[in-house]
Amino acid sequence: MSRHDAIATATRHFDEGGFLATLQDAVARPTESQAPGQIPALTAYLTEFLAPAVARLGFTSRLLDNPDGTHGPFLIAERREGENLPTVLIYGHGDTVRGYPEQWREGLHPWRITVEGERWYGRGTADNKGQHLVNLAALDAVMRARGGRLGFNAKLIIEMGEESGSPGLREICRQEGAALAADLLIASDGPRVSAERPTVFLGSRGAFNFELIINLREGGHHSGNWGGLLRNPGTVLANAIASLVDARGAIKVEALRPPPIPPGVRAALADLTVGGDPNAPAIDADWGEPGLSAAERVFGWNALEVLAFKTGDPEGPLNAVPPSAKATLQLRFVVGTDWQNLIPAIRAHLDAHGFPMVEVRPARTEVFRATRLPVEDPWVEWALASIAESTGKRPALLPNLGGSLPNDAFSEILGLPTLWVPHSYPACSQHAPDEHTLGPMTREALGLMAGLFWDLGETGPAVLARRKAA
Repeated sequence: MSRHDAIATATRHFDEGGFLATLQDAVARPTESQAPGQIPALTAYLTEFLAPAVARLGFTSRLLDNPDGTHGPFLIAERREGENLPTVLIYGHGDTVRGYPEQWREGLHPWRITVEGERWYGRGTADNKGQHLVNLAALDAVMRARGGRLGFNAKLIIEMGEESGSPGLREICRQEGAALAADLLIASDGPRVSAERPTVFLGSRGAFNFELIINLREGGHHSGNWGGLLRNPGTVLANAIASLVDARGAIKVEALRPPPIPPGVRAALADLTVGGDPNAPAIDADWGEPGLSAAERVFGWNALEVLAFKTGDPEGPLNAVPPSAKATLQLRFVVGTDWQNLIPAIRAHLDAHGFPMVEVRPARTEVFRATRLPVEDPWVEWALASIAESTGKRPALLPNLGGSLPNDAFSEILGLPTLWVPHSYPACSQHAPDEHTLGPMTREALGLMAGLFWDLGETGPAVLARRKAA
């Protein structure tokens, strides 16, 4: 049988309702990693649903407890076909954000798939159950077309805590380095640039959250009797933030800015249009770094965002000068940013600009590191050509996702080239009520992934040899 047969098998699985039935089973299993007391449900997704599914594909699997002792476990699985064949590591996550069923539109429920036209509603349809199930179905299609073989070795790691910051993932990669050793990572998460355009991204922006805090005195004081005499912490903090980022969102501190956009990255971004999907917000053309395109601002540059700001009681303001103020900020950053020295750099900047009374400290959240496979890597050209052949479309190439993923666990700890092929779209409402995926996009994803895995068995060895020789 042929490449065409593999793709036809994958799309027939969609057309005959098999993929929808599998996804319905997955979505019906609540796996809210951000809610307390969820370890049994998170474990059951792996032991009762996923492990039997990959066993049918000839994988041997094992469950690993989270090294931190408090979050969901991991599933590692392997199917080995030959010593001289390429080995791919496939990643996904089975946990979701909270369901919040009361917030969903009437007639919808987070733990039940509802099909309305092209939209399939349900928590996890887009993030990430639908995406890793597409990839498993594509593997199955290739095996059927190749007489029970993949033509390469495959390994799988599924975590159950990505929505809580992937606790334990990096330690698992360190502990299980030999078991997870591979020639490349192929994974699916995040959105395409648009529903209609297949996309490949090579890493992600990092994320570093920090807090600015000012405590000036005990208690508030009457704003009529003391206003104009006492330093107002809200005013001070607002001006401290304004010294970091200007009124149009451009970063003013050199240490928070990235290096120049590399020519290869700039060339890839020139081909992209950002936004335009239904329900997507309108882009503010005059926001962010001047002189950059929208694609360069979100994929090639850093962004400093104020996530929260509080002084006094916003729900019940008093006629008093408040005693304190606090803000949480986030730097989304690209490769080349010295994120490890951000706190000292911000401290020095605030001191130099007259704000020694403002404390700066890292927030209690995981730092996502910025990663980016060079666009010139042979695997990139290979993936783009495969997807173009399968879909008849020119895929978009993102040097890195605008958001953050735990890609550094694979690129830095395991040392793998990383290819991400997302099967969602920007307006899917992930993390929000009414999360959904699109039927036609899912069908296309099944076909293009079957083509990609077929090609890994056909031309993957040559790409691997060329990469090793470079």
